[in-house]
Parts: sequence; structure tokens; C-alpha cells
Amino acid sequence: MQDTRELIEKIAEIKKERNAVILAHNYEREEIQDVADFVGDSLELSQKAVELEADVIVFCGVHFMAESAAVLSPGKTVLLPEIDARCPMADMARVDDLRSLKKEHPDAAVVCYVNTTAEIKAECDICCTSANAIEVVNSVEQNKVIFVPDKNLADYVARHTDKQIIPWVGYCPTHNQILPIDVQRAKSLHPMAEVLAHPECRREVLDMSDMIFSTTGMVNYVRTSSNTEFIIATESGLLHRLKKENPNKRFYPVSPYSMCPDMKMIDLRAVADSMEHMRYVISVPEDIRFKAKQSLDRMLAVKRKR
Repeated sequence: MQDTRELIEKIAEIKKERNAVILAHNYEREEIQDVADFVGDSLELSQKAVELEADVIVFCGVHFMAESAAVLSPGKTVLLPEIDARCPMADMARVDDLRSLKKEHPDAAVVCYVNTTAEIKAECDICCTSANAIEVVNSVEQNKVIFVPDKNLADYVARHTDKQIIPWVGYCPTHNQILPIDVQRAKSLHPMAEVLAHPECRREVLDMSDMIFSTTGMVNYVRTSSNTEFIIATESGLLHRLKKENPNKRFYPVSPYSMCPDMKMIDLRAVADSMEHMRYVISVPEDIRFKAKQSLDRMLAVKRKR
């Protein structure tokens, strides 16, 4: 306990010296969320990095998230406390393979989920989030869309658009391993609870859910819902924020195994060491950064039209 207090004090001290801000994804460890200045989804945090008057952005998440912050905030130093914290799904999309697929379908638009590397974003026409994927796909002129890298999100979008979706074969291991039997078991234990599922889940799981939301969508929904019990079908780290912001409501993980090991790599020691030694700096080559930013900007333009 003493060591934890000392680390928190050290982090606060170094943060002030460096004019740094700590951003934590909804799936991070509880103590990381508690020490962060802002908690949210990956794009939300990257946009926050742009707005903040800080010299250093400490991004507690995985590699592609820190890259997105670097793409949008080229004048700031972006640190990822654990360099090996990566997203398996993002790493399932390789640039050479995407270029080959684009050649096979020259008449298709390429929509990439924000859960992709900067290199992949640079190869895409427009980015999307889990919250706006349907809207983004429907916004492109082409009737054929290559959707990278999540096959489950692609399937979800395909059911809500008239466009032909060509899905990548990637997936989030954490969401993909959530099975109908997990939902059934959770519902039998908590029959009064609403099931909220992330669209990265399998179709069968989504069909058993009451509502389908991004993490931010879940946060917003439960805040105003009259229901008091919820089964959460996404990475279990989100439950900490949900409980913290809604102390009078109850939240249950859909499965005890819905946990991403990469999202749990960063601890308080890693954050303190990262700021103290200015490691690990995440940067994106300017030619890739420029193209990746265009994909993100196009997505934000769609959002502004709402």
C-alpha cells in the first residue's frame, strides 16, 4: 500500500515537471484509470490529446492508440509506458496484404476501424469507430467496401447497410471468445440485468443482447437508464468506470475471461518510469502520418454532418 501511495505521489510530481497528461483507455487496470487525467475510448482520448495544453501525452493503452495520438498531435511527445502493449487485432492487418486486396477490388472504398496501425490508416479512404461504423460506410460513394480489420464489426455493419462489405479476417481475441453460453450463464445468474454488447462480439452474442454499443455508448446509456443491473459483454476493465460513475447500479462481466492481457500490461511503476525516463516515445513518419490523418479527418467530417 505504501509503495502504491509513493508511486502515485511520484507520478503526480513528475507529471507537473514534464507538463504531462495521463490518458487511460476504458480497458486499463483500475489503478491506472484512477491516476489518469482522462479515461475514455481510443479516439476520444486522441482527440483530447489535441485539445490539452500539455507537452507530454502519456497514453495508457496499446500501441495503435498512442500512434493515433501522435498522428493527431505531431507537436507533442507521446509516450507508451509499455512498448509491448499491442493490439492483436490491429496486428492482423498487414499493409502488403491490404494493398493486394485493394488491387483485387479497385472499385471498392476502404474503411478501416480506428483499431489499426498508422500504416493501415494511411492505406484507407476513411476511418471509423465502433459507434459510427454504419454511418461512415453509408457515407462513401462506392457500393463496395473493404472493411479492415474486424470481421465481427464488418458483419454487424453488413446487416445495416445495402453496400457490399468485403471483410478482413481479423478479430479481437477478447471479444471473439465471448460465446452464447457465456451470455446464457450470465443471464441465468442475473435475470433482471440488461445485456449490453460491443459490436466486436460474434453475431450470435449480439443477437442475444438487449443493446449494442461502443464503450462510450455503454457509459452514456447506463448513466441515463432506469435499469439498475447490467451484464457487460466487452473487456472487463470497463466495469470499473461504470461502477465508479454509477454507484447505485450493478454491473456484471459476461465472462470471467473477458480480459485483454495487453490492456493490463501497464501498471503504476511503468507510468512513473515512462515519464521519468521519457520512454517509450511513439512517433509516426510524416508521410504516413499525413495520410493517416486524412483518413481520420474524413471520418470526423462525417461526424460533423450529423
